[in-house]
Amino acid sequence: MSPVAVPAMHREVRLAHHVRGELTGGHFTVAEVPVPEPGPGQVLVRTRLMAVTAAMRTRMTGVRLPMPSFEPGRALWGAAVGEVVAAPGGGFAPGELVEHPYGWREFAAVEEARLRRLDPAALPSPAAHLSQGATAWGALRRAAEVRPGDTVFVTGAAGGVGSLAGQIARRLGAGRVVGSTGSAHKAARLRAELGYDDTVVRGAGPIAEQLRRAAPDGIDVVLDTVAGEQLAAALTVARADARFALVGALSTQLGGDGGASSVIGLDAGLIITRRVALRGFGLHAHPDLPAEWTKEFGQGLRDGSLVFPHVMLRGIEQAPRALCELTQGRYIGAVLVEI
Repeated sequence: MSPVAVPAMHREVRLAHHVRGELTGGHFTVAEVPVPEPGPGQVLVRTRLMAVTAAMRTRMTGVRLPMPSFEPGRALWGAAVGEVVAAPGGGFAPGELVEHPYGWREFAAVEEARLRRLDPAALPSPAAHLSQGATAWGALRRAAEVRPGDTVFVTGAAGGVGSLAGQIARRLGAGRVVGSTGSAHKAARLRAELGYDDTVVRGAGPIAEQLRRAAPDGIDVVLDTVAGEQLAAALTVARADARFALVGALSTQLGGDGGASSVIGLDAGLIITRRVALRGFGLHAHPDLPAEWTKEFGQGLRDGSLVFPHVMLRGIEQAPRALCELTQGRYIGAVLVEI
């Protein structure tokens, strides 16, 4: 592989100011800055692909969060795949494919401990390494423990997690899979392409009533990315010993002040009498899961039993548009930017 030519300058996307209300292109600036020099224990990486996720909107508000937030005037960050350009410490070699947490810039000086070496042969394309399937896989397999014959409900089923969760639930033996989404068009694709037997459409009537029609015998497992009304509705349809895996709160992340909290009323009587287990799940607590998921995903992609729904925009200048349109619900699956 030919060495990557390192220019003197590169581009990065910065937060212009904190977000209140709808996210727009005016909340971003694209700055041209010197390419960083890798310091001790660092590697210089040329970013090739980056992921855009709903959680990024949450970090833009200036609201105190249990996670680092983006700061006005500074570059954003997020999961990215790139190629090692220079590795002074010798722990990596130029040309190696790696995942790193500093997307939103063309080059990044990354601490070696924050790099994950990727096997180019593990998945059919580098883009697939940026799927959110590991979260869906871990939540359904470990947190909710899907069993053969289970009825599974996935909220936010057209998102990066949900678009793989339906397929994974089916792969784990679920008997019926129901997903929620924001439009009839998305609902049709979920049923036709992504493993869902039926759908609940936000705005098409009370969620609980739609859910009872879609899952007349009740629900055994919930993978919740939305919280709010959908989580409360799922509880009313839960069967005895149902298992809920909670991984997100899109109902608040994509609007208003975009905080991470979603305060809703849950019926404690139902939780107790039906012995419902509510369990939060985060990929950061399971460092072995990415490798486990990569093996499963690679096999499924190659034999055709899994598909990777995603949209690809090209050019770092398109990253702000990608995030704005994601928050507007325009996409199905993962949202990626090729740099």
